[in-house]
Amino acid sequence: MNTPIPPVEELALIDRELARLDARRLYLLGRRDWLLRLLHQPATAPADLAAPGPARPGDASAPSAQNVLLTLGAVLLAVAALAFTLLSWGSLGIAGRSAVLAAVTAAALAAPVPLLRRGLGSTAESVAAVELLLTVLDAYALYAVGMPGTDGTAYTAGAAGVLAAVWAGYGLALPKLRIALPAAVLAAQFPLPLAALAAQGGPLEIGWALLATAALDGALALRARAAAVPGALLGVGALLTGAAASWSAASAAEAVGPAGLLLAGAALGAAAAWREPRARAAALAGGLAAVVALGGVARPSLGPAWAVVAHLLVALPLLAAVRVDAIPAAVRGGLARAGAVVAAAAAAAGCSAVVPALVARIRVLDGVWAVTSPARDAYWPGWPIPVTLLITAGAAWWLSRTLSRPEAAVAAVVLAWAGLFTAPELLGLPVAAVFAAQTAVTGAAGVLALTSRARGTGIAAAACALAGAVNVSVGALDGRAATFAVWGLLGAGCAAGAAYGPAPRRVRSGAAVCAVGYATAVLVAGAAVADLAVVWWALPVLAVPAAVAALGPRLGSVRVPSEIAAAAAGALAVVLSAGRTGTLALVLALAGVVCAGAAVRADRRAPGGWAAGALFVAATWVRLADSGVTAPEAYTLPVTVPALAVGFLRRRTDPRASSWTAYGPGLAATLLPSLLAVLGGFSGGVGNWLRPLLLGLAALAVTLVGAQRRLQAPLLLGGAVLAVVALHELAPYVVQVVGALPRWVAPALAGLLLLAVGATYEKRLRDARRLREAIARLG
Repeated sequence: MNTPIPPVEELALIDRELARLDARRLYLLGRRDWLLRLLHQPATAPADLAAPGPARPGDASAPSAQNVLLTLGAVLLAVAALAFTLLSWGSLGIAGRSAVLAAVTAAALAAPVPLLRRGLGSTAESVAAVELLLTVLDAYALYAVGMPGTDGTAYTAGAAGVLAAVWAGYGLALPKLRIALPAAVLAAQFPLPLAALAAQGGPLEIGWALLATAALDGALALRARAAAVPGALLGVGALLTGAAASWSAASAAEAVGPAGLLLAGAALGAAAAWREPRARAAALAGGLAAVVALGGVARPSLGPAWAVVAHLLVALPLLAAVRVDAIPAAVRGGLARAGAVVAAAAAAAGCSAVVPALVARIRVLDGVWAVTSPARDAYWPGWPIPVTLLITAGAAWWLSRTLSRPEAAVAAVVLAWAGLFTAPELLGLPVAAVFAAQTAVTGAAGVLALTSRARGTGIAAAACALAGAVNVSVGALDGRAATFAVWGLLGAGCAAGAAYGPAPRRVRSGAAVCAVGYATAVLVAGAAVADLAVVWWALPVLAVPAAVAALGPRLGSVRVPSEIAAAAAGALAVVLSAGRTGTLALVLALAGVVCAGAAVRADRRAPGGWAAGALFVAATWVRLADSGVTAPEAYTLPVTVPALAVGFLRRRTDPRASSWTAYGPGLAATLLPSLLAVLGGFSGGVGNWLRPLLLGLAALAVTLVGAQRRLQAPLLLGGAVLAVVALHELAPYVVQVVGALPRWVAPALAGLLLLAVGATYEKRLRDARRLREAIARLG
């Protein structure tokens, strides 16, 4: 078709014309509705009321007001009918009663017909609601007068069935009435359950009645969706009844009846999901019912642990439903979810028995190397737990491969590790076999963590390996041979893992840290076996950071985590030697030597050099304190003077050198030890008032020099020492003054201070910012 204008422009023109026509149509429809309402207005209505326009805020629209009036009218009629039936019924004879029942019911049944014909649907709904209530009252009146000796439950069941049929027929005859069919569905829920109660049936009979009613609701839901909700509720009630009866059965024969009910419910759920794709929950409930039914038959002849295995084996075929394309997706999904739920419950039951077995290892710490294996009475022994965990692990792994779900693979790794790690102990194997098997399982988890390409699986395997290593390491403390064997094997495995290049860096770093930790632990254990004093354990421990520092660049990408772990080992050595000052000084000096050796490398010069200097100074002062030195200035001043001279020359030759590099070490060498002496680090020697005075004057001089020369290190070091000395000297007087003042003074002063700071908050921030910038500009 040829067009005089480009297609794009013509398409836009058509769209605009269609939008204009839609707007015009909406206007005409609104006008038509207004005209119809105008024709139904009384003749005396003011003309201006007919003008269309938006409703004012707070005004009720005509339909809402109409619904309110109709609802109130229906409620009042219902109350009147109820009062008449309960209070005035007995004053009429049989003929009068019959006449009233026939007339009122007939009028109520016939009234909606002309109302619907005239288009008064809301009024017809209200009258129909009253009519439904009248039929209920008629049924009650018939029972109270004509059949008072009849069993109430049986009569109610029959009346509910009759009312359901009558209301259903009435709703089908008048399809425009929306209340009749839902009311019929509601009444249809009662006949069968009430009949079972009237017949004094047991739980199974009531369950069958509920299930039959649910099946009826399912059939009705094909035409009236209102039946779906009560059908689902009654179906769940029937399944719960069958499950309770199955779990309480004392024998397999007693479990057959509940199993039949549950299997029927499973078939009903599967049929509902087959017919309605949105009913996946029905298939899920059906799958669970089938598992409980078949597993419940085997349960009475099994123990609790094997009963879990039986239910799990029944549920596994449901997982395979995801591969059957002939089954609708709703049924496949529901059945597979049912199998997954049962598998998850079985895994939780297995883990609840595994946790006590793992925690029981802690009792070894009460008697290290006492060769007393923990008892297994506190947790669930035997084959069922490992079998359950391994089966669920296999199912999870199959799901991860079938559905490509990484979380299923993670669950498979964790469950497999839990089953294999605890199986030797739960089965009561000899201690040596338990340690051997658990060490092997831990190593296998570590290998998986090193070789796995999936991030989630690798992390899960690494976590399992770490948990297994910690647990078996604690358990190995039961005997000396076990301690060295297990710790040595795990340490060697961690070292091998750290050296495995293709593994992820995070896993290799963790393995390196564990290797350093195991090396430290083995050396501590060796020192304990050699019967050395605790303070001397520090010397073999220092071999670990020395070895790490010697390896240096050979460690590659795991160098940083290895050095951090080695630093922790060095800190442990210092802590172990803290009980004797002479040994502490020796350990500090040796640690300084290790750090100095590491500082030879260019990339470790700064941290290693600072650490070595700090350790050497600390070793020196610990040695002086051990020798009874009370005047540290005699040893520090000879070091400070040449250090400051070297720093002065460094600043002259290199103006870019920081004042901390030039003057920091020299000033700290004297100021800090003297400050410690003032604070109580040394006693005797110099008068109690002279040292603080001299130190304060020296700190003041250093501060003034730093301020004059614009040097950051002297300014901050001298100012800090001066402030600490002043506070130390004034503290006793401040305590006396505070003790003499009333207790309310301190809170009041604090409140005033907070108010003052709050009122000038922004100004204080600006001042602090200026101070920081000024200090940063110093040399």
